[in-house]
Amino acid sequence: MKTQREQLIQSWMTSVLSSDQFEINFLAGDASFRRYARITLNNKTFMLMDAPPEQEDCVPFVTIDEFFDRHGVRVPHIVAKDMQQGFLLLEDFGDVVLSTLLNEDSVDAYYMQSFRQLIQLQAIDGSRHFPVYSYEKLISEMQLLTDWLLPSLNVVPTAEEKTMIEQTFAYLAESAMQQPQVIVHRDFHSRNLMKIASETVLGVIDFQDAVIGADTYDLISITRDAYLQWDADRVEQWFKVFYDMLPETSRQDRDFQQFKRDADLMAVQRHIKILGIFVRLFERDGKSGYLKDLPRVMCYLLEESRPYTELQPFMQFIRHKVMPAFEQKYGSYGVVA
Repeated sequence: MKTQREQLIQSWMTSVLSSDQFEINFLAGDASFRRYARITLNNKTFMLMDAPPEQEDCVPFVTIDEFFDRHGVRVPHIVAKDMQQGFLLLEDFGDVVLSTLLNEDSVDAYYMQSFRQLIQLQAIDGSRHFPVYSYEKLISEMQLLTDWLLPSLNVVPTAEEKTMIEQTFAYLAESAMQQPQVIVHRDFHSRNLMKIASETVLGVIDFQDAVIGADTYDLISITRDAYLQWDADRVEQWFKVFYDMLPETSRQDRDFQQFKRDADLMAVQRHIKILGIFVRLFERDGKSGYLKDLPRVMCYLLEESRPYTELQPFMQFIRHKVMPAFEQKYGSYGVVA
């Protein structure tokens, strides 16, 4: 028995494809209310995005997809759309997610390709099209750690610790704001890049939260991936490669050491946010699949913050007050090589 939503999909697809002889296969879900289905008709496939308007707003996705498509970013072409019902018919990129192709031998070539695409993305002027990754937004993201992770561990900061945490968050947000500001995908990692059959360029998905922000953010997303971990020396080599690819204006008065510092501080901000998000996905949304990645993200935070004295009061709080409860509840972490 089809649900009302499935009947709506059936009738919309019939009108869009001028045929009812198509097959619909829904795919496994992600961290949102959107769901996807592969549509097959006469050996041609499409991807249907079903985004119920009361839970998901399609407008950002469509606006950004069309903007990126016009500017040569390899996003799925939109074949048809019905914003009122929350239906989009998209080009099908296939099933090969970059994360499934990465190993010690293949990763360098794939990451070089992703860096080239990032540089191309950052060269687009998006200042009139994307919201700014504001100081307030950066702060509110880090507060996910104090709002979700700490309560999940029954860790209650003292008044003094609260002030210190606020000062650390302010320092990290200011660092991000001072970096060159470009288009930021915000989730540019190996699960959101796809290998399209017979194309070298990687398909880019899940870009609807794009903003104007720090030029190190997307580099961090892919090289310090929450789902995959690479040797720290190798990551630094990638930083060098990416730094050399940056336009002259982004390297002016910013040697590689400064760039690495920018990237590390951006990474710390992102790890703090992700620790909160993964706990929230479990506690609020009932999605437990991300909990196994928490120890890796915590490991990144502990290791990458080490060189920076400004972060040590906060990291001491994490090491001494948070880690015992964290390891007991979410598991222990390995040391980054």
